[in-house]
Amino acid sequence: MEGVSSKRWETGVGGNGGLDRQRTATQSVTPRPQSARVWLQNLGGSRRCLRLVERHRSAWCFGFLVLGYLLYLVFGAVVFSSVELPYEDLLRQELRKLKRRFLEEHECLSEQQLEQFLGRVLEASNYGVSVLSNASGNWNWDFTSALFFASTVLSTTGYGHTVPLSDGGKAFCIIYSVIGIPFTLLFLTAVVQRVTIHVTRRPVLYFHVRWGFSKQVVAIVHAVLLGFVTVSCFFFIPAAVFSILEDDWNFLESFYFCFISLSTIGLGDYVPGEGYNQKFRELYKIGITCYLLLGLIAMLVVLETFCELHELKKFRKMFYVKKDKDEDRVHIIEHDQLSFSSIADQAAGPKEDRKQNEPFVGPQSSAHPDDSAGN
Repeated sequence: MEGVSSKRWETGVGGNGGLDRQRTATQSVTPRPQSARVWLQNLGGSRRCLRLVERHRSAWCFGFLVLGYLLYLVFGAVVFSSVELPYEDLLRQELRKLKRRFLEEHECLSEQQLEQFLGRVLEASNYGVSVLSNASGNWNWDFTSALFFASTVLSTTGYGHTVPLSDGGKAFCIIYSVIGIPFTLLFLTAVVQRVTIHVTRRPVLYFHVRWGFSKQVVAIVHAVLLGFVTVSCFFFIPAAVFSILEDDWNFLESFYFCFISLSTIGLGDYVPGEGYNQKFRELYKIGITCYLLLGLIAMLVVLETFCELHELKKFRKMFYVKKDKDEDRVHIIEHDQLSFSSIADQAAGPKEDRKQNEPFVGPQSSAHPDDSAGN
């Protein structure tokens, strides 16, 4: 009996040991509930972060846009400084040598007198007046030059080579610009809107309806072709013409002037028609004024054409503030109320005209129809 009981006890222990091994094996295979909870919490937190980013997507895009713009400014400053600073240093050294040599050759002239003369010359040059003999024949304020100056003011190009000298001219320039710049914007907007209909929208719609091409593909191809034609007609061809008419300009400098002018940057380092004994100077100035006006309109038409592309519209919407649904509903309700009121006014108009044409009927007769019928 003791042997049998001992065997049972051994087998019982052995059986429990097998069950323990199975439990440990299953525990090792199945994940712990604490680790699963942590994993689910991390997943839930990442989803909340994604929802938060998606909800404020416009703000994030705008932040990256501001950061990118600032980095682009810094990049431009670094490049311009590294490229132009050595040339400025060479020019300063050359001017110092010329000044020292001039004082050595003219001992009767002191350095202070020379600097006073040069300061006055540079001050006059900033106002567009030169003391050189080969530039004394060009007037800055004849009619054609004044017309060219007015066009640069209204188009906000502003070369800066000619500026008002008197206080009255400066005051009139302020008043003239305050009125003229919004007037110019209104004029350009109206012209560009009309030109865009005939140059952009109708051709794209024609190829889309007539030939069945995709509207987006046609719009992209049309925008590229229009940009190529505009660059050819208002940049390359005028640059070649300016390089011929201007003695001191090469093709790169002429193209530089066209771009700086039509982009309304207007640095003023290159101004046409200011050379010595310029032939047909008045007619040349009028032609440049017309070129700047037409070129600005062409640039705005191309810009409007590219802005109407579906891809660019989607890209721009990334940085805009989204309107709330309540605001959209308010705008829709107001629009519907305005439309209904206009329809009601249109419908009430003929009725009022008919009442005015009809003979006057007193209120008592309309209020007691039975009495009148009985009588």
